[in-house]
Amino acid sequence: MSGICDGRVVVVTGAGRGLGRAHALAFAAEGARVVVNDLGVGLDGAPDADSPAAQVVAEIRAAGGEAVAHGGDIATTQGASSLITAALETYGRLDTLVNNAGFLRDRMLVNLDEDDWDAVMRVHLKGHFLPLKHAAAHWRAQAKAGRTPVARVVNTSSGAGLLGSVGQGNYSAAKAGIVGLTLVASAELARYGVQVNAIAPAARTRMTEHTFADTMAAPGEGFDAMAPENVSPLVVWLGSAASAGVSGRVFEVEAGRITVMEGWRAGPSTDKGARWTPAEAGETAQKLLGEAETPGQVYGA
Repeated sequence: MSGICDGRVVVVTGAGRGLGRAHALAFAAEGARVVVNDLGVGLDGAPDADSPAAQVVAEIRAAGGEAVAHGGDIATTQGASSLITAALETYGRLDTLVNNAGFLRDRMLVNLDEDDWDAVMRVHLKGHFLPLKHAAAHWRAQAKAGRTPVARVVNTSSGAGLLGSVGQGNYSAAKAGIVGLTLVASAELARYGVQVNAIAPAARTRMTEHTFADTMAAPGEGFDAMAPENVSPLVVWLGSAASAGVSGRVFEVEAGRITVMEGWRAGPSTDKGARWTPAEAGETAQKLLGEAETPGQVYGA
């Protein structure tokens, strides 16, 4: 296989199903050698009897590509470290990290248990941080040794992380945290040849199958707007050398649409040059709000 990722080694977390699987197959189709990570758990994080990572590796190899499975828990130091080691020991290098692993434990805030909060934060946010940390340490060492890499990281946020989503306080907070992590990593790692971006995808996966159940194309109709494979081309491009100069950006990806998201930035502002009284502050805030753009609506509101 050859393509825009020819010769690159790519790690994809949560790659046994859904978006991760689509990403792994797409990278392999473009010439990458892929480390397919998947813990093999259900939607709620409980152990699953299947071995999805091995199945994806088999698909890639059957198509003539190269891949290896990794079943470690990337939300632990040992699991994240062994993931990066798997790429280096198997293929001798690491070029791209795609952080994708996640699951849901949806509840309204008043019903959200502490364990449900912690579990989602652990998998989504810590599960992004630890692989990124260990990959970045490798790339920094390479750069300091005079072998500056052409490294890429693609993180997975969500529209819920950008706008919020009713019934998903834990998930929304974790996905918003991933955007913040992306911005910091982009700034800190640029000197080592690393570009870091994030996507906010919308696709039909195990996590969203009920949401998008009615959007599947009927047999013979062609384009399935909610197929996870629609998201992967942008991820592959961001993970390739062809994306040079693009870092610290967030892209919303859905069906055939790609949108560059523009985050928090200064809007209307007034400076009194002295301390406000509460009444003055309130009056001024109301005036500024009248001049500001209306924010996007929280999903499900």
